[in-house]
Amino acid sequence: MVGYLFGNRWGAWCYNLFHHQGAALLVIITGWHFSLPTLLLVGIILLGHSAMDRALGYSLKYSSGFHDTHLGRIGKPNR
Repeated sequence: MVGYLFGNRWGAWCYNLFHHQGAALLVIITGWHFSLPTLLLVGIILLGHSAMDRALGYSLKYSSGFHDTHLGRIGKPNR
């Protein structure tokens, strides 16, 4: 979320990096391969967090704004 202080483009890029399930799996595999339990735990938390976000309707962001996601627009409708 700190990335959004630098604009929508940076915010979406940072958000997507930390909420991509492939990145979480890469962290899990790295932690397992190098026997680093802390890194393995971080990867499991990232994977669980991104899965919960998807279950709640939040997803990867577009650079047009925080409310525009690859699963559709989130939040209250504009009136």
